[in-house]
Amino acid sequence: MKIKNTAVDRAFIAVNYTLLTLCFLLVLYPLYYVVCASVSDPVEVNLGHVFLYPRGFSMEGYHKVFAYQPVWIGYRNTIFYTVVGTAISLAVTLSCAYALTRKELLGRGFFMMVITITMFFGGGLIPTYLVVREMHMINTVWAILLLGATSAHNIIVTRTFMGSSIPGEIQESAMIDGATDFGIFFRIVLPLSMPIIAVMTLFFGVGRWNSYFNELIYLNDSKLYSLQLYLREILVRNQISEIMSAEDAEAAAEQARVAEIMKFSLIIVSTVPIMCVYPFLQKFFIKGVMLGAVKG
Repeated sequence: MKIKNTAVDRAFIAVNYTLLTLCFLLVLYPLYYVVCASVSDPVEVNLGHVFLYPRGFSMEGYHKVFAYQPVWIGYRNTIFYTVVGTAISLAVTLSCAYALTRKELLGRGFFMMVITITMFFGGGLIPTYLVVREMHMINTVWAILLLGATSAHNIIVTRTFMGSSIPGEIQESAMIDGATDFGIFFRIVLPLSMPIIAVMTLFFGVGRWNSYFNELIYLNDSKLYSLQLYLREILVRNQISEIMSAEDAEAAAEQARVAEIMKFSLIIVSTVPIMCVYPFLQKFFIKGVMLGAVKG
C-alpha cells in the first residue's frame, strides 16, 4: 500500500528541492562563468558584460595557452608530481595504516599518539625550510614529492577502514598457511582495500594536481614549475600590468589583455584532466568514505 504524503510532507520536500537547486546553481555558476569567459572577448569580460553566455566569441585564449611553451612544461611536471607523488603517498599511508591495525605491533599506542599530535601541532614554514635545505632538496623534485607525502587524517581513516572492514580471522588463517606479513599485506589487505585506496588516490591526486605553494617556496628553476605555478605567474603578471606607470600604458594594456585572455583558458585546461578522472573513482569514493568514517 502506497503511503500518501501529507501537505506538510509535500511542503518539506518542496523546500528541500528548492534549497538543493539553489546550492547546485551556486556551485555550478562559477564553473559556467569561467567557461563562458574563456571563449569571450576580454574587454567584454572586464566590462562585466559576460553573465549568461559568451560575448565576442573567441578562441584566442586557448590558442595562446597551447602556443605558450611553459604550459607544456608545467603539464609535464604536474603529471609527474601527481603520478609519482600519489604513488609515494599511497605507499606511505597504506603501509603505515596496516602496521597500526596489527595488535602485536609493539608501541602501537605510542605511534598512534605521535601521529595524532601532528594534527594539532606543526613545526611551521621556517623550520621546515631549514630541514629541507639541510637535506639538500632545495630546487629538486624531492622537495615536492616527499613533503606532505601523507597526513595523520588519511592514516587514521585508512587504518579505521582496514581494521573494521577486513576480518582479522582472514589474516590469521593466512598466517597459519605460512603467509608472511608482506604476503598478507599485498595478497589480502590491498585487494580488499580497493575502496579506501580509490579514496586516498583521489585525495592525494587532487591535492598534488592543485598544489603550488611548495613549488613556490622550494623551487627556483622554472623548468621544475608545475602548471598551477605558471597560472599564478599569469595572474601576478596581470596585477603588475595594472600598476605600471602611464608611460608604459600601451605595453601594460597589451600585457593585461594577453594575461586576461590566457587566465580563464588556462583554468579550464588545468582543471579538465582531474575532472575527467573523478567519475571513475566516485563509486569507490562514496563507499570508502562511509566505511572508513562511520565504522570503528
